[in-house]
Amino acid sequence: MSQFDTATLAGGCFWCTEAVFNRLKGVTSVVPGYAASKVANPSYQAVCSGRTDAAEAIQVTYDPSVISYDKLLDIFWHVHDPTTLNRQGHDVGTQYRSAIFYHNDEQKDIAEASKEAIGKSGTYKQPIVTEIAPFTNFYPAEDYHKDYYDNNRSQPYCMFVIDPKIQKLLKEYRSDLKEASAR
Repeated sequence: MSQFDTATLAGGCFWCTEAVFNRLKGVTSVVPGYAASKVANPSYQAVCSGRTDAAEAIQVTYDPSVISYDKLLDIFWHVHDPTTLNRQGHDVGTQYRSAIFYHNDEQKDIAEASKEAIGKSGTYKQPIVTEIAPFTNFYPAEDYHKDYYDNNRSQPYCMFVIDPKIQKLLKEYRSDLKEASAR
């Protein structure tokens, strides 16, 4: 029997990150929500106000015998811009910050090493601004955010913001995708 692990990642809009991580082999669930909130059970409107300190994030449950935390972070670095502070494209605000919320010391060490490696790799011209912080809390987002991309592919945001991330995933990480996602 496999033991599942949890990763909590913030890479801008959770519609984007959920759509990407849902397609990976070894990922059993991806829940969009709000991490590191100073307010219990924040609403989307409260998070957007900037008064909760929450980040739009995803909580990923995965099987480390199929996909490693390292691999999740590798994909994380490549499907968002970790060099922009409190922003991803046109989405601006602290809720769109890039962050890795580690659940234990091993995740912390892997995240720090991964951040250092991506910074030295030359992949990005600007410094990596991704926050690496201890996990404190996570509140699932409202139901209409769940599977947003898969349920709303004809929406302009999905077509122009999320589709390119999915195409990049298909091109660069095809062997890491669930069978149905690789088509």
